[in-house]
Amino acid sequence: MTEPTSRLEVFDNPAPERDYTIRMSIPEFTCLCPKTGQPDFATLELEYVPNLRCIELKSLKLYIWSFRSRGAFHEAVTNEILRDLVAATDPRFMRILAKFNVRGGIYTTVVAEHRAAGWLPAAPVELP
Repeated sequence: MTEPTSRLEVFDNPAPERDYTIRMSIPEFTCLCPKTGQPDFATLELEYVPNLRCIELKSLKLYIWSFRSRGAFHEAVTNEILRDLVAATDPRFMRILAKFNVRGGIYTTVVAEHRAAGWLPAAPVELP
């Protein structure tokens, strides 16, 4: 049986000479409200421009699963996930958008970003 873990695995970026974007949607994120113990549900949208390492998907799934029984405020858990993913991959750019389901009539979305020192995105390409 597979168990949740806080360990993130990575693999070598197959195209480190190029800026490209990896986007992942994680629709089944859950953690617990630290005040009530009730479950909080969210969809996480992760996008990053890798440098030398990429996130391995099964380890990401097990890492996300590790939050299921932990109490965490939305803002704290979003920034913790970003911090851990940045530490594992050292990306050129990473953004996580956490869209939490309604609680008490309020939807919460938290956006956290990381940019490597000196990294600038390429100019947008306009096609006719």
